[in-house]
Amino acid sequence: MKKHNFSAGPSILDESVIKDAASAVLNYAGTGLSLLEVSHRGKEFTATIEEARNLMKELLDVPEGYEVIFLGGGASLQFYQAPLNLLKTKAAYVDSGTWASKAAKEAKLVGEVVTFSSKADNYVWYPKPWEKNEVPDDVDYLHITTNNTVYGTELRYDPDVKTRLVGDMSSDIFTREVDVAKYDLIYGGAQKNIAPAGVTFVIVRRDALGHVDRPLPTMLDYRTHIEKDSMFNTPPVFPIYVALQTMKWYKELGGVKALEKMNLEKARILYDAIDSSRLFRGTVNPEDRSIMNVCFVMKDEYKELEKDFFDLATSRGISSIKGHRSVGGFRASLYNALPKTSVEVLIEAMKDFERKH
Repeated sequence: MKKHNFSAGPSILDESVIKDAASAVLNYAGTGLSLLEVSHRGKEFTATIEEARNLMKELLDVPEGYEVIFLGGGASLQFYQAPLNLLKTKAAYVDSGTWASKAAKEAKLVGEVVTFSSKADNYVWYPKPWEKNEVPDDVDYLHITTNNTVYGTELRYDPDVKTRLVGDMSSDIFTREVDVAKYDLIYGGAQKNIAPAGVTFVIVRRDALGHVDRPLPTMLDYRTHIEKDSMFNTPPVFPIYVALQTMKWYKELGGVKALEKMNLEKARILYDAIDSSRLFRGTVNPEDRSIMNVCFVMKDEYKELEKDFFDLATSRGISSIKGHRSVGGFRASLYNALPKTSVEVLIEAMKDFERKH
């Protein structure tokens, strides 16, 4: 039976990318050696990481003055590394969900943090303090988490702010066109839309660095990794290789514009099914709905049927649609590699279940 992978992460990869990666594990670039055992400083991998860097710049239209680096530690390390490099006295954070809250917590270890939060409303809407000119003039930067995987909210545009802008785009990178020039720093774990867990992408404006007075640990100074082309220490070789293959596939599909069109259509048909259902309902304000992580529950009078629906979905090859343990219900993650046909299988299961009950 075909499996339909709605996992929130580590998430689905395209089958062609997986096959290419599997082949490289056996024989990488004709070396007769596995990708898992070659030197990261060999000419083959040096070419791989350089191509990955350049292709990310091309697909995201990264302007001059920015660097792309590949690091370890996931986005969770960036929660601390970003303020360590950029926060002098005070920063503003949009607390739009679980991971945004964790980012603000780490920044408080470095300096003062002002937050704009929807936590009191269970994160069902996305705070937009710039629309009301609420962002203080004296902050060093504003930090946003553009997509929130746990609660299913998303900011699908780049805000205009008077201060530096930092974006955690772990779960929606390559799903829409981004005006990189509005940001001083964009970062994210790769395990949603690019590669398996293990590599973190960082896009940073060079002239935003070097302005804090504190001494920076060598490993946590972005300039270290810029100067060494992400090779200061051994990089996560396998995930970087997979990231390159994924980005090649994106380019073949037509780039970010094509990906956005596909994702908007997948999200549209699923939200339409939820909104027209007598059993299911969405959990966040419609204007802030994520096109990556669609969160929904049974209506209150049908709560006792949740397990029955989950069992039906599982029997049809639908995998990983349980909501996050802190929220419950269901969550269908529609990352770039998930085909529309998988969404249609889920919708059909929802309709069949509704007809039965």
